[in-house]
Amino acid sequence: MKKYIIALFLGVSAMLQAQNTVSGIVTDISNQPIIGVSVYIPELHKGTTTDAYGKYAFKNLPNGSFRIAFSYMGFKTINQWIEKLTKNTIVNIQMENAILEIDEVIVSTPFNKMQSQNVMKVEHESIESLQQKGTSTLIEGLATIPGVSQISTGTSIGKPVIRGLSGNRVLVYSQGVRIENQQFGAEHGLGLNDAGIESVEVIKGPASLLYGSDAMGGVLYFNPEKFADAHTFKANFNQKYFSNTLGSNASVGLKTSTDNWKFLARGTHNTHSDYKIGQGDRVTNSRYNETDFKTGIGYNNSKFSTVARYNFNKLDLGIPEEGLAEQTYSKDPESPRQEVHNHLLSLNNVIYFGNSKLDVDLGYISNNRMEYEEGNEASLDMLLNTYNYNAKYHLPKLGRFETVLGIQGMHQTNKNHGEEYLIPDATTNDFGVFGTVNYEWGTSVLQAGLRFDNRNLKSLAHEAGEEHEHHDEETEEGHEHEHHGGDFDALNRSFNSVNASLGYKTNISKELVLRMNVASGFRAPNLAELTSNGVHHGTNRYEIGNANLKTEQNLQTDINLEYGNTHFEFFVNGFYNHINNYIYTSPTGEQLEDNAVFEYIQDNAKLYGGEIGLHFHPHPLDWLHYETSFETVMGKKENGDYLPLIPANNWNNTIRTEFKIMNWLEEGFASLNVNTTFNQDKVSGFETGSNGYTLVNLGFGGKVKWGKTEFNVNLNGNNLFDKKYIAHLSRLKTDGIPNIGRNIVLGVNFNL
Repeated sequence: MKKYIIALFLGVSAMLQAQNTVSGIVTDISNQPIIGVSVYIPELHKGTTTDAYGKYAFKNLPNGSFRIAFSYMGFKTINQWIEKLTKNTIVNIQMENAILEIDEVIVSTPFNKMQSQNVMKVEHESIESLQQKGTSTLIEGLATIPGVSQISTGTSIGKPVIRGLSGNRVLVYSQGVRIENQQFGAEHGLGLNDAGIESVEVIKGPASLLYGSDAMGGVLYFNPEKFADAHTFKANFNQKYFSNTLGSNASVGLKTSTDNWKFLARGTHNTHSDYKIGQGDRVTNSRYNETDFKTGIGYNNSKFSTVARYNFNKLDLGIPEEGLAEQTYSKDPESPRQEVHNHLLSLNNVIYFGNSKLDVDLGYISNNRMEYEEGNEASLDMLLNTYNYNAKYHLPKLGRFETVLGIQGMHQTNKNHGEEYLIPDATTNDFGVFGTVNYEWGTSVLQAGLRFDNRNLKSLAHEAGEEHEHHDEETEEGHEHEHHGGDFDALNRSFNSVNASLGYKTNISKELVLRMNVASGFRAPNLAELTSNGVHHGTNRYEIGNANLKTEQNLQTDINLEYGNTHFEFFVNGFYNHINNYIYTSPTGEQLEDNAVFEYIQDNAKLYGGEIGLHFHPHPLDWLHYETSFETVMGKKENGDYLPLIPANNWNNTIRTEFKIMNWLEEGFASLNVNTTFNQDKVSGFETGSNGYTLVNLGFGGKVKWGKTEFNVNLNGNNLFDKKYIAHLSRLKTDGIPNIGRNIVLGVNFNL
């Protein structure tokens, strides 16, 4: 498949010719030029800024249709659609003052519409806004988005949860390709660092039509850092300190661009000691170190656009099994510990045919996970290599109809190199084909799509060792065979699924938007669920897989209502999600190798709930903002029992002020956040309930000007009153280990 794509890419690009330009003037409502407006063409990764006369220009652009984004602080972002470029296209823009949220182009959906035009409600957050909250990891920041939470192991490991679904049910995209990092494991995090990431988009609900298997619960789509504007060179240094973990996060980035070529590189190092609980001691061996490197190179001319990016992430973390034991400030993890090496290589090509285009993403992900029980020899050593492709053809627009056809696929191998096996060696192949149509009239949009997928999974047989060879006889009444950890039978399964989606968006009035969506999704059982046979030390369970598991299939209905005017925004989201053949673990009441036995079983299930919130900006107090949101989700099996790992209800309140102090602090802000999590007593049979808690967080920051020196500063106090609490989705809850206590975070950011 890759050979055909590359051949098509080279052949077509040689045939295309164009020498198009776009230029214009950007003014305010008084027709005065605006200096320093950011002008960006996302599809070409090209950017510039307006000069002293408000002028901008792009040269050597391909034929086709493009969206140009105009953004400047204090003004409403404009995304101008250019239907057809010419040799001298003139686009003059008049920008309006903006007080509340800006409108964003949504990249994770196929038509790249602005959020105000998008059929699906997609949450968009810049990483800068998440970092201003003072969180120490990327997943902590994501968990502040309504409808998103995390399953955590201390401060080093966090797995995203979207409306009660997690693990393989939530798909993560970075650099345009799907991340495959053994996400079946509860003790394995994202493998991503927030440095070098521009923003994140969250699809809450089935996105299997767009992304295939594993997107039945939702998608996290990370947009990488933008390249520099043409003919500029930029350097950036960022340093953060964390009082609780005596932690440090340092990041250095460089980037430059010409009219055609673009280059960037960023290196980051993150190191933390054991975290300290509220009003107590440190959690032994919860320390971790992370090294992250990102680089990218891009080229575009009048024929095509291509961008190659590479990300290396190394995480060395301790596994806290002793609780509040030895008290030390060491940053070197002790055994048991985990080391993860993650390589992500992506290549994005866009080929233009005038009225249509072909968008091709190729990806390679290598994920090596090693666990050390003692010493420097890994007892568990798994290497997961994944090749994937995603090709979308945007047909010529036909009246009000826009159509995208696509194919996606993946080839994946899992190999064990250590003595301990959690899952067997295996090969997975995915193939999917889909089509989706967008019909827009006035302020209304109708969108529909259909998709077929196939997943084939083959695993190899494996015997743990000779010590088990003579123990296959019946040793207990009612048991024909004894289970031996690390023994696996060969498996060859194929899973098919057909999925569809239908969405409608309309403006009931100028201020009121209604969205209604119904979509199906699916997830093929993963290797662990099908084949597990052994002790998972992270969960202290002996897990037994089920080779006869069926595909999970769900159908979700969503409704979104949004109201917004100059000083007030309000939203309410509701969903109902029915899942056939939901896979989960259930205790058998037996013991093997001194651990409780859990088996993978299936049951029909349902989840329902939603989010509600408002943003109030009172007039004439232009410096004051009040935001509040409430989120809830309920998960039940068909027999009425509760599903495991369902997050507790949460109520989040923030008061934020914006100000300027003389000539030395611009874009200043101060925030008070009160986050209340309620009791969670609606739990599955083997879970324990959790008490509610309220955390108070403070934030302060802005752009400091000191002579010719200019830098941004953030100062945050999280869990300001040092509250001692245990989050319901903490994996340390069963050991009675609380979450992190008070944490003062200081961050400075220099743009050179």
